[in-house]
Amino acid sequence: MSNKNNNFGKLFLIPTSLGDGNLEEVLPVYVKQKVEELDYFIVENEKTARRFIKKLLPEKSQPKLKFYLLNKFTEESEIPSFLKACQKGINIGLLSEAGCPGIADPGAKVVDIAHQKEIQVVPLVGPSSIVLAMMASGFNGQNFTFHGYLPIDKNERKNTLKNIERISFEKNQAQIFIETPYRNEKLLKDLIKYLHPLTKLCIASEITLPTEFIKTKTIKSWKKEKVDLHKKPAIFILQKEF
Repeated sequence: MSNKNNNFGKLFLIPTSLGDGNLEEVLPVYVKQKVEELDYFIVENEKTARRFIKKLLPEKSQPKLKFYLLNKFTEESEIPSFLKACQKGINIGLLSEAGCPGIADPGAKVVDIAHQKEIQVVPLVGPSSIVLAMMASGFNGQNFTFHGYLPIDKNERKNTLKNIERISFEKNQAQIFIETPYRNEKLLKDLIKYLHPLTKLCIASEITLPTEFIKTKTIKSWKKEKVDLHKKPAIFILQKEF
């Protein structure tokens, strides 16, 4: 059965802003128009989802909205039921907490199930901190990989950093990773401590916000730089080129 021939609703992947900036500066008008049409949403947090919708569409009636929660407390067995409305011909929006759904985001599970059920998936254009950081890094945009969070254990983190630095050189591949915002400064200290002085590191923090910070320097140069990353969302990218 093809999703072009059934009467199912569609699953719209709705991007959000990366912080408390002006939504009109980072989201196309089409995103606003689509959210206005939708009443069913799959979200990580109902409170922040309602806040986003209210900011985007102050006049939209909220009492009639239906939310399905997808987060670390959600049972795997629950997820397919979130798409029952689609199977009845109703469109649903998958809303990220920040940036694009499905990219470093639990929404990927919903998208996978939607494909299995022949529900059409429609990604909407919006900001992705990972993609924007990669664009601004100056690194190899033809070959890169995203690792997510690095190990917290000291020895495991050291070994992981050494390993991805080696892979970066061998494959000419940019290595992207993130950290919980309150651990950013500890991570930077580890990067400076364990990586080769000439390895390049891009730090991209609070992308698209007025406080945006994006710089690429060698580890040797970062040792001399003072940067405040505490509790600020950031993307880290390294590349070893020698």
